[in-house]
Amino acid sequence: MEQRNPTLRSVGWLWFGIAVAVLVVGFRQAIFLTPTDAAQGDAGRIFYYHVPTAMLSLIFPYLNFAASLAYLFWRTRDPLKALSADAFALASAEVAVVYASITLITGSIWGRVAWGIWWTWDARLTSMLLLWLLYVSYLMLRRFSATGQSQTLAAVLSVFAAVDVPIVYMSIRWWRTQHPAPVFGGGPNSGMDKSMLPAFFWNLAAWAIWGIFILIFRFALQRRRQFAEQEAALQAIEASLEIPQ
Repeated sequence: MEQRNPTLRSVGWLWFGIAVAVLVVGFRQAIFLTPTDAAQGDAGRIFYYHVPTAMLSLIFPYLNFAASLAYLFWRTRDPLKALSADAFALASAEVAVVYASITLITGSIWGRVAWGIWWTWDARLTSMLLLWLLYVSYLMLRRFSATGQSQTLAAVLSVFAAVDVPIVYMSIRWWRTQHPAPVFGGGPNSGMDKSMLPAFFWNLAAWAIWGIFILIFRFALQRRRQFAEQEAALQAIEASLEIPQ
């Protein structure tokens, strides 16, 4: 019988509570306390969700990339460590898909208000869509591959997906684009007004804390699934080795 650690459960609930609390503070800052943007009106408030999730959607793929490399390194040297790395890779890929989805959805909503269209094949939007498609493909490969090598194939795919991350980041610097200029480091007029900073940083912290919580939660679930599969395999081996009476 698996023994659950009450301390870890308490830490998990505490982390969940902190994430919800910071999300609520961020929502209050973004919706009620920050002045309305003079040019965009209330539609500009989506910025406080779009930009933080966009930034984080470029971080979780590298967690997946690092875990995938660890899996490829350990899969023949230490299968137990490889399983742990694989579980982390899967969890980080799922979070990357969620955050990339939020980025694309919030960006489309803002684009409909600001540009009058839901979508345009802009360099930033296209490269971000490609990143989303790569990680959706990663999850589909993990789910539906019948080759018996789904973990290895997915790890290789994650290497190609990681290549797209700097392209997404640099797209609005390398090419002329309809997407707004970089908020930070985009030139003399880049940056935010001081009145916008509290809402931005509260939401950045909130979505980072929430993403870490989901990542660890999914990692724990995947590890439990792996342990259950190992136990079932051992029981099947023991049953096949029993001497008939």
